Amino acid sequence: MHLSDFDFELPPDRIALHPVEPRDAARLLHVRQDGLDDRIVRDLPLILRPGDLLVSNDTRVIPAQLDGKRGQARIEATLLTREEAPGRVRWWALARPAKKLRPGDRVDFGAGFAAEVIGKAPDGQVLFDFGSDAAAFAQGLAEHGWMPLPPYIRKSRAVERRDDADYQTVFAAREGAVAAPTAGLHFTPELLAALAAMGVEQHRVTLHVGAGTFLPVKVEDLSQHRMHAEYGEVSVETATAINRAKAAGRRIVAVGTTSLRLLESAAAKDREGEGRLLPFADSTDIFITPGYRFEIVDVLMTNFHLPKSTLFMLVCAFAGTARMRAAYQHAIASNYRFFSYGDASLLERAS
Repeated sequence: MHLSDFDFELPPDRIALHPVEPRDAARLLHVRQDGLDDRIVRDLPLILRPGDLLVSNDTRVIPAQLDGKRGQARIEATLLTREEAPGRVRWWALARPAKKLRPGDRVDFGAGFAAEVIGKAPDGQVLFDFGSDAAAFAQGLAEHGWMPLPPYIRKSRAVERRDDADYQTVFAAREGAVAAPTAGLHFTPELLAALAAMGVEQHRVTLHVGAGTFLPVKVEDLSQHRMHAEYGEVSVETATAINRAKAAGRRIVAVGTTSLRLLESAAAKDREGEGRLLPFADSTDIFITPGYRFEIVDVLMTNFHLPKSTLFMLVCAFAGTARMRAAYQHAIASNYRFFSYGDASLLERAS
């Protein structure tokens, strides 16, 4: 399988730079097994079925984008993953320009909020030590950090304070993500209440989305690509509810590729347990491409993704490459808005 198999032309003006208001007014392309329907997100109670079980990601995005200085040199840093170090606050980060940084350098992010460079990885990541005071780190991040918007948005506009709310889902509860699970951005309390009223069961999982979700695939041979690992949890309660629903023949609806990837990571793979979900608390680097056999998810709600991205590969695996190419052609011709702040699609799994 090749990277070029997942390329398509996308006009730059289709990239959404801000979300629509209200959130559930975004457009929704329903990709059925036998056709396409143009709807809006607020129509979900008319599309989903009583008894469906909706699974969303409750990760909360931290203000992981930092602007600092090493002496007079400007440094941009995006926190990626926290390193376990008892008594210390340490984060691996993408830094620009990383070549200017050496172990022992101090980077000042403002008003005494600073970090020391204590290591560098072969892939260019930098390990920052923010000291021993976790409360001071949290306060400094809240005061000086910015929402880590995707690079394709930051190229076109500055990060704004309104992004603090815009780039956080209604489900957000557990801090740890450095990118939003963007399908969840379309939901409102009113929409969730309407879904509950018509009989859609709702549960949460946690996958702390990493910045690796934005990194381009650099190899043509996809068997050589390696995903960045992300930490996730599926509780006993959620696993039990999903297994009960599946045993009753009810559909599992994943809100976003992050929820889907975590559920598939937690699926029992042994022959006796196929189609059963297990509790999970671990990292996952699952890479889903066409040919993958899905164990848990029946319906996927997701945004429109980048050409040649692992997320476009995933939706092709889920709904079929030909169907997704046709759906994306329709979305482009119909002026749907793409990427993190864009419109959504609701995909029925290929049979």
